[in-house]
Amino acid sequence: MGVFNRTVIDGQPFVLVPEEEFEDMMDIIMAKEIMARIEAGEETWPAELVYELSQTDSRIRTYRTYRKLTVSELAEAAGISQPYLSEIESGKKTGSIDVLKRIAAALKVDLDDIVM
Repeated sequence: MGVFNRTVIDGQPFVLVPEEEFEDMMDIIMAKEIMARIEAGEETWPAELVYELSQTDSRIRTYRTYRKLTVSELAEAAGISQPYLSEIESGKKTGSIDVLKRIAAALKVDLDDIVM
């Protein structure tokens, strides 16, 4: 860290920090916050999954595959039939909000993650 200049504006003390050093400090703060969330148990996603989610035509299928669940296992966990889940995954049916919430819960993701 470099030398910082101090100044007073309208009676309040301020420290002037070079912009590059300020950005480095903010990066460190943000990294510590992220690491704290991870250490507290927040799940992280591998880059391959994030890329696939941006390209897929079925986010439910992508998360199901990532979680290593069969269609039957996810359908059972969500309390729906396997054919109904298959139709939702293929885009033939949209599924009610209640059903989508149950699918999201079974996949351990937010509803927003599967309907984007």
